This record gives sequence, structure tokens and C-alpha cells, in this order.
Amino acid sequence: MTKHIFVTGGVVSSIGKGLTSASIGMLLEARGLRVRMQKLDPYINVDPGTMSPYQHGEVYVLDDGSETDLDLGHYERFTDGPLSRSSNYTTGQIYLSVIEKERQGRFLGKTVQVIPHITDEIKSVIRKVGEKDVDVVITEIGGTVGDIESLPFLEAIRQFPLSAGRENCLFIHLTLVPYLKAAGELKTKPTQHSVGQLRQIGIQPDILICRCEQSISRDERDKIALFCNIPSQAVIEERDKDFSIYEVPLSLVDNGLDEQICERLNLSTVSPNLDPINEILHRLRNPKHEISIAVVGKYAEHKDAYKSIYESIDHAGIDHHTQIRVGRIQSARLEEEGAEKLLAGYDGILVPGGFGERGIEGKLLAVQYAREKQIPFFGICLGMQCAVIEYGRNVLGLGGAHSTEFDKDTEHPVICLLNDQREITQMGGTMRLGSQPAKIHPGSKSVDAYGVADVNERHRHRYEFNNAYRDQYTDGGMVFAGTSPDGGLVEICELPDHPWFVAVQYHPEFKSKPTRAHPLFSGFIGAAIARK
Repeated sequence: MTKHIFVTGGVVSSIGKGLTSASIGMLLEARGLRVRMQKLDPYINVDPGTMSPYQHGEVYVLDDGSETDLDLGHYERFTDGPLSRSSNYTTGQIYLSVIEKERQGRFLGKTVQVIPHITDEIKSVIRKVGEKDVDVVITEIGGTVGDIESLPFLEAIRQFPLSAGRENCLFIHLTLVPYLKAAGELKTKPTQHSVGQLRQIGIQPDILICRCEQSISRDERDKIALFCNIPSQAVIEERDKDFSIYEVPLSLVDNGLDEQICERLNLSTVSPNLDPINEILHRLRNPKHEISIAVVGKYAEHKDAYKSIYESIDHAGIDHHTQIRVGRIQSARLEEEGAEKLLAGYDGILVPGGFGERGIEGKLLAVQYAREKQIPFFGICLGMQCAVIEYGRNVLGLGGAHSTEFDKDTEHPVICLLNDQREITQMGGTMRLGSQPAKIHPGSKSVDAYGVADVNERHRHRYEFNNAYRDQYTDGGMVFAGTSPDGGLVEICELPDHPWFVAVQYHPEFKSKPTRAHPLFSGFIGAAIARK
């Protein structure tokens, strides 16, 4: 029978449940188990696709086109189990499904209630992930224990062992043990209260993972165990990692977490193969090169807005044994202070995606600076569109060239709405989404990086290159190095007389791993190293 691990969080938000859950998944896979990951989010939005990056961070897109929580990026980077629409549910999706069933008369006239109808729906989506050839399902419950929004999910996982068997379920609670500098001691009371709230709901944690800045002493560990009703060895220390997030799995191994999980769930496994994660850390600690990359984005000051971008840069650094210093530069600042002041000295410039007009002119300045100064450039999604606009304005003489997203009356709409987007009025889940095939042309930098001509990459956009201008651009020196298989949509543009000027319409950052850097990120970092 499939085993289920439920991960909850307490005391504060943003405590790191996603990273911890992903690390647990990595360790169980290293023991030869088949693992599936799932995130249940308590917000009422159907998905994060319409939420501001300032509110939620990046929207992580899966192959099937699902717009999901950024924690699924951690899951995919740390584990190999496939993710799908079933891997991320929100309160909005759960209630929407129940209401649709009610409208169809499927409850036979019964009063629809949180218990049992909402909780039954939550339990059904948990079971769905573990239906086929899965040893362990790890389900992370979003939010913080004590939030009113999380109560239906916590009630559902309280009920879950009643049908699945308590011996097949494990509850892990991630909590904070703060250090009070003035008192010079760790405080366990917040953890006691957090576990107390869980126990009032009816959930007794089996294992506590304690985030902390300072090591937890034996006395403090025993105190936490006594008040939280668990053995002392089930109190797992997880100290903050200043060097790399890839230290987290090894820290959990050192504290015996994976052994306890396997013992409590009666899982027969081999010893974990930790060679891949050790090799990652070895490369990070012993770099052969050091370079700097400027990421010029609308949300650059908010790190989670480009989470996968920064991770993919790190992966390429691992691939090249290179330490990378990333400068996060808000594009609007370039409009005020100029590209030379903010970008001089960087070995590469990356312009990521985004929505809205603010900061667009700053992105165009960054593209122009990289093109004219022969600095390796990588444009992603809106970054590609900015590369097209800048080239049209400053090289081809298309004065005022723009995207109709920002200027509907532009004289030269070099970027325009996709044909299948013209009649769409609903915002959520209606963009060109998910994995789409592309054909890369021989002789391009992109095909050299990929090593193959046919690829599949994940998309999230409404606008595209306007094919009415294709001849002008090709005659003017820009190469459209990748297109959709029918040639109708431009996927990649390059400048052949530039050391590395590659811009793509899709999001390669969603398919990069620490053990397998994305080829284009690796090519970009390789070009920056060569320039250095």
C-alpha cells in the first residue's frame, strides 16, 4: 500500500516547508523509493496564475500547462517523480469541484457541508496522486497551523489515516525555534503552542523538524519532546544554511530523518546514494571560475519572483564549476540612472519575463547595452520580445516599434497577440501554456547548446513575434533560430555576429536541475566565462 507523509508548518509563514518536503523526497528517492510530491494551498484563488509576483512569487508551469505554486519548482529540481495538475490544489479548486458536483445533482439533495463534502474532496485528490506504482506520497499543507483557511485541509489529513491506516501515514511538523539574542537562548514555547494547536485538531505529529539559527541542546530537545509528546530522537534539528540550499538534504540525513521515516512507515530500502548531492556541493565549494551576471527584471528586488531563474543560473554554475555573483537590478532604475552605471562590469546580462508596462524601457536599455557592448545576453519570454523591439528600433529603423500589449496603436507592432488569444476574455489559465514542441535550425548557437534539433519547452505567454516583420528582421541580420514545427511561431532569435545573443519565447528555467543544467543556461554561462 502507498505510504503518505503529511508536512505541516507552524509559528511563522515562509518557514521552508517546500524545500524541506523536496529534500525528504530526494532522500527517499536516493533510497530507491518511488515518490510523488503534492502541495495543497489554502488560498481561494483557483491557481496562482492571476496573482501578482509580489503576492506569491513566481508561477511555476508544468508540462501539462498547470500554473502552480513555486514550491513545485523545488519538488522538480530535487526529485524525479512526474508532476501534473494533480500535484497542486487550492481551496478555490476544491470548492469549485464540489460546487460543480452540487449543480449536477450528484449529492442527491443533501446539504453540502465542509464536513464531509469538502474534506472528502480533499482526501480524494490526495489518494489520486498515489494510485499507480507509487511507494510514498509527500503532501505539503500550505499556510501556517492556526490559519483559518487551512482548517479544512488539516481536518482532511486528520481523517485520512482512518481509511488508509495509521501505520501507512506519517505526520511531520516543521516549526521555528527562535533564538533571542538579548537572552542568549533558544525559545521552545512557540513550538509547544504550534504542536498544541495541531493536537487540538486531532493530529499528533510523529516527527518535529525544528528550524533554528543556533544548535538545539540535548536539554532543549528533551523539553520539546516532552511537551509535544514525541520521542527525543524525533526532534530533528534543521539549522539555517548560509552556503547552499543543497546542504539541507545532507543535514536531514545527519539527523537521521530518512531512517526514522523508513522505520515508522515500515519501508524496506537500501542505504541512500548521496553521491550526486555531494558532487554538487563539491563543485560549489571548489569553483574554477568566478563571474557576475546581471538579471534585469521588473520584480528584481523580490527574489521569489524569479526563483527558477536564479536556481537555473546556479545550476549552470555547478555545470561549469563556477561561482556566480548575481546582481538583481530593477529595470525601472535603468530608465533613471542609465545602463552604463548599473551594468558596467557584468560578464553577462539576462532579461527575464514579466507582465505590464512598468520597467519596459529599462529592459530595452539593457538589451541595447548587451548588444552594443558584445556582452553575452539571454532573453526569456518578455526578454525575447524586448530583444525584438530593441533591434527593430535601433538597428532596422522601425521608429516606435513596440508590443501591442503596451501600445495598441504603435506604428510598428513587431510583437502582437497570438491569433488564438484574440477572442479570450477570461484571464485565468488561458495563455499559451505548458510543453510545446520547437524545431531548432542548424548552425545556430541554440542547436549547439541543445545538441538536438527537436525540443519541448514550457510556455506561458499571450503575445508573439509578428510574422509580418519576419523578412525585415532576417534581411537585417537577426536569425530566427527556432520555430514551432510548422514554422508559424518564432521561438528563438539570435544575432550571429555576437558572442552570445540568444532570446527565447519559452521558459527554459522550468526544466533545469542541479544535476542537469538547462543547455541554454549552460551555454549562456559558458559564454560569460569565455568573455571573462
